[in-house]
Amino acid sequence: MDESADRKFLDPQVLARLMRQFLHARMPMIGNVSGHHKSPHRGSSVEFAEYRKYVPGDDIRRLDWRVYGRTDRFYMREFEADTNLRCYLVMDCSASMGFTAEHGSKLELARRMVATLAYLLVQQGDAVGLQCFGEKAVHDVPPRRNPAHLRYIFDTLGKVKPHGETALIPTLHNFAETIKQRALVLIFSDFFCDVEALLDCFQHLRFRKHDLAVFHLLDRRELEFKFDRPVRFVDMETDGSLLAEPAVVRSHYLNHLKEYLERLREGCNQFNADYHQVVTDQDYEKILADFLVERARHQ
Repeated sequence: MDESADRKFLDPQVLARLMRQFLHARMPMIGNVSGHHKSPHRGSSVEFAEYRKYVPGDDIRRLDWRVYGRTDRFYMREFEADTNLRCYLVMDCSASMGFTAEHGSKLELARRMVATLAYLLVQQGDAVGLQCFGEKAVHDVPPRRNPAHLRYIFDTLGKVKPHGETALIPTLHNFAETIKQRALVLIFSDFFCDVEALLDCFQHLRFRKHDLAVFHLLDRRELEFKFDRPVRFVDMETDGSLLAEPAVVRSHYLNHLKEYLERLREGCNQFNADYHQVVTDQDYEKILADFLVERARHQ
């Protein structure tokens, strides 16, 4: 089989352009090697953190003699430690992610974004894991940082297909309990679930000190509801259907959608989670470039 056919979600030109920008964590991470992200522990980087009083057993090489000369007291210089991070890419593969318009499906867009970020993270020395879920966790790839690990992630991404109902809520709660060390968690989904239950998941992840960003994938027709004749709407996850006159239900639908999106954004702000609304007709390179720049600005 031609491997290039299985890698259509990767664009070498996009990768080359985005490689100029690092993906930064917004909070200290706990890694196992030196990297580009702040650690909660003190180390030997060049970035000064704070002074603290000397206690017996401290390395006297870190004493600040100038401060001693001014105060006649011993103070230690503390520096930030830099480390690598673990990033978990969580991708919804439920049936609704297969909703397809002229620009492709939500799952195809999520696949491109996930593959691109996985490549960038491994290239900057960070460990990347992947979890794909529908009715349950279909694929669970633990985080690794070696380049050979990318092939496994890409193979997994090439296999996933939209299927079944979403199990987003139990998956995220289980995920929060399973990850022992703080990590960067990026979630790609259309979030077709109860918004309050979803925000409970975000709160759970933040309570575990994970850095969280969500990418809300929607189709333009879901946002604008521009249908001009009676339509049978089919639930892609349960196969239930409803025949409706769009002109009659449009106002009610758009009001509920607005309330839902506002509550989701408010909840993400409340729990300090990045929220990014992504429409399938948008350029995913620009979406990722804006995300990387914003992260660099607020690290």
